[in-house]
Amino acid sequence: MDETDRRLLDLLRVNGRIGWAELGERIGLSASAVRRRVDRLTERGIIRGFTVDVDPDAEQGPGVAAYVELFCRGTVAPGELQRMLSAVPEVVTAGTITGEADALVLLRSRDVRSLEDALERLRMAPNVDHTRSAVVLTWLVSR
Repeated sequence: MDETDRRLLDLLRVNGRIGWAELGERIGLSASAVRRRVDRLTERGIIRGFTVDVDPDAEQGPGVAAYVELFCRGTVAPGELQRMLSAVPEVVTAGTITGEADALVLLRSRDVRSLEDALERLRMAPNVDHTRSAVVLTWLVSR
């Protein structure tokens, strides 16, 4: 991957629907050269896909979100955490982290009651000792 590829990725992150010709103009390549580069980046797995970023409030209506620290008993493999968290539809994103907690989870629900239900499902998982939550009041930056 060279500097041109990096500039191309930066532009695609901002607008994944930008046309080949406009991309080419911005980085100094022809539209066909840009397309070949994007195809190559996709084939190599550097570009994993193209998505639509939908405002959750517009799609689902106002809801409630919380960051949840997950504390496990003993050592739990990341694959096991992934299976457990994937079974909870309210989980938006999650990752293992350093520090006291084993994982950090972002939950999003339609209301406080459904958030509490999702938290309870997390707490009932076999390897979960306890959780610590912080409800999001205002979203400040979303990229």
